[in-house]
Amino acid sequence: MHIIAQTPRFVIRGFKPEEEATYLALFDDPRVSLHLPIKSREEHIKEFNETLKKYTEGNPLSCWGIFSVIDEDFMGICLLMCNPEEKNEIEMGYVLHEKYWGKGIATEITQIMVGYSEKNIDIPEIRAITTLENIASQRVLEKAGFTRLFNILRDFTNEDGDWCIELACFIIKCQKPI
Repeated sequence: MHIIAQTPRFVIRGFKPEEEATYLALFDDPRVSLHLPIKSREEHIKEFNETLKKYTEGNPLSCWGIFSVIDEDFMGICLLMCNPEEKNEIEMGYVLHEKYWGKGIATEITQIMVGYSEKNIDIPEIRAITTLENIASQRVLEKAGFTRLFNILRDFTNEDGDWCIELACFIIKCQKPI
């Protein structure tokens, strides 16, 4: 199991195959999923299995679990992925269980993921997007050093069909480690 980072409060690490149900349960809460693209359970299972495959391939772009250091409680996920529209751009994201909202954890995770990207991926900048209504995540990104640029339209496809949504786009320039 690959550890990305550890703080006094949490550890960011790769998922174990037996943690699929833990991963899936995150998306069962409608408040947690409110600002996420609508996906079926099967789509989430496919993503989980693709994540496990990325670990074995050594891919620096992936999804990782966030677990409490104190009691190993599953807190959520963070991820780095290729921008679906611009393959040479990286997007960062996170999803936390509601009981971990408002505690500064998302800002800390965002800063860690930026540092991880700067160290492990040769890119000039990282993007993050939120729904226009997700003011809390927009504040997190700004606290972590991201700048809001513009809104984008993103097309999504799921088992219910195709749809388009306007999203707030944030960016941070990467600093190469010395």
